[in-house]
Amino acid sequence: MGQHRKGAVLTARMEEDQPRLRQYDSWCRRVDELLVTEAWTKQKEIAAREGVVAIAYERKYGQYSRIYQMAKLMLWTSGAGLYSCPIAMTDGCARVIEVNGTQEMKNQVFSRLTSRDPRAFITSGQWMTERPGGSDVGRTETQAVWSEDLQAWSISGFKWFSSATDADVTMLLARTHDPDPKAAPGSMRGGSKGLSLYLARVRDEQGKLNGVRIHRLKDKVGTKALPTAELQLDGMIGQLVGDKYRGVKNISALLNITRVYCGMGCTAAMQRFVLAVKEYARRREVFGALLKDQPLHLATVANMELQYRATSQFTFFCVAMLGRIETLDNDLPEVKERDIPLLRFLTPILKVWSAKNAFAMSQEAMECFGGQGYMEETGIGRAMRDILVNTIWEGTSNVLSLDVLRVMAETGGDALELYCETVRGIIAQLEAQPHWTKSVKSIHESLEMISKHFNTYATIETRKLLEASARGLTFAMADVISGALLCEHSAWSEAKAKARPSDAIAVAEATVDRVVAQRWCEGMERKIAYQIEALGNEARYEEDKLMLFGLTDARTSSKVPVPPEIASRL
Repeated sequence: MGQHRKGAVLTARMEEDQPRLRQYDSWCRRVDELLVTEAWTKQKEIAAREGVVAIAYERKYGQYSRIYQMAKLMLWTSGAGLYSCPIAMTDGCARVIEVNGTQEMKNQVFSRLTSRDPRAFITSGQWMTERPGGSDVGRTETQAVWSEDLQAWSISGFKWFSSATDADVTMLLARTHDPDPKAAPGSMRGGSKGLSLYLARVRDEQGKLNGVRIHRLKDKVGTKALPTAELQLDGMIGQLVGDKYRGVKNISALLNITRVYCGMGCTAAMQRFVLAVKEYARRREVFGALLKDQPLHLATVANMELQYRATSQFTFFCVAMLGRIETLDNDLPEVKERDIPLLRFLTPILKVWSAKNAFAMSQEAMECFGGQGYMEETGIGRAMRDILVNTIWEGTSNVLSLDVLRVMAETGGDALELYCETVRGIIAQLEAQPHWTKSVKSIHESLEMISKHFNTYATIETRKLLEASARGLTFAMADVISGALLCEHSAWSEAKAKARPSDAIAVAEATVDRVVAQRWCEGMERKIAYQIEALGNEARYEEDKLMLFGLTDARTSSKVPVPPEIASRL
């Protein structure tokens, strides 16, 4: 509790004393000094000392090191005051260097990204977003030119949104000039196929910015304690990570990790909301009764509890896969043919689903506190603003839902089949147990609907109908695998209680876990039928177009002149 209070104090200080940009010194020289509070710097020291990144790479517990790391992260996040954001990118950068970096990068950068020594520990940024497009990285304008004199790449461009601008190093995508002397000057490939991944120090050895100009700090809706800026790069010196023109593929390891961090951050936020709401319900008396004894309030909080538990199961399932991939032989069939493709498929699903539900829960939590929830002093408003960024960062719900469809299409449905096999494998042990019959049946029927919908509409002619239901399909897959995992956990909990009949806590846990799993699966097939079938049909698609643009198009085509008295105001 003492550490939690200290974290709350640091978070409050960071929110009160937000990052500032000092662009010029007293002699009118451009310095672009980023000023952050001491509390922000303190979080960096805590992260290093507690090994928040290091745990994953020390691998003291083998494949379970990631589970230990994420469990610790989940506890720290409530008092980290958004420092988990640069930590996520630092972790991702470390993994990319471990997989694709040179020995020099591993010696000089990786060792410090994963250090427990606050004096040696450094953090990494992730600079991808540009003015032409955020998720559409194929429109990246930043360019990298090889310098023979420096024996390094000179990178120039404009980064519209640089998360963790105060980082020590950063990873960024840039369009690579062909270094072949025989190639035409300025020869580059278009689209995402022309992008390479680079690692650069933000400042040089003298502490001066490495070809970076900070134009302004972003005025964001939330995450105000986190320094985010618009940057102009002019000759930033960087090193190529992995092969040229493989930037999107090489950065995928980073994205897997940051998306898992997103899921964990949302899980931690849900946990805080649920715990606060439950504790308040034990104390707040309204209309002659405690909130915890009022049926409608009870039902509301129970739904929050269900969502938190489901998100926790799904998140740690992905964490466990990440741990296996990083520690086991990647040529093992269960890793190469299951874990690696499955994690790639599930991380965008986890990110979309957890982010959307976490924000919805923040609003629900605010209502549960009534008028007090709307007061800034409770911190719920800030938490709501901060958690909202997860629905935007690294791809909106629609962008990532379409990414899920793309993976399914590119693999010829193999990714979907692997997903279905995985879910069936999770619930296989429950097939013969009578009290799981309804839940198992619901999961099987839901899987059949998902597969049928994709296979029916995965054609060029019906592609638009599949895209229209992409978000519903993504949410459906998250709901189903979470249901299977809740059932699996309940079965484990029941076995533990059976082995310890005198343990009252174990017996109570088993009862609660069974109620949660069965409640989650209850009527799931009907919910999914609406999510994917009702939203993806020809009539609805045409009706959507008519509803949104039909009247405007009709007015435009009729060419009715605008009355002069109105035209003069336009």
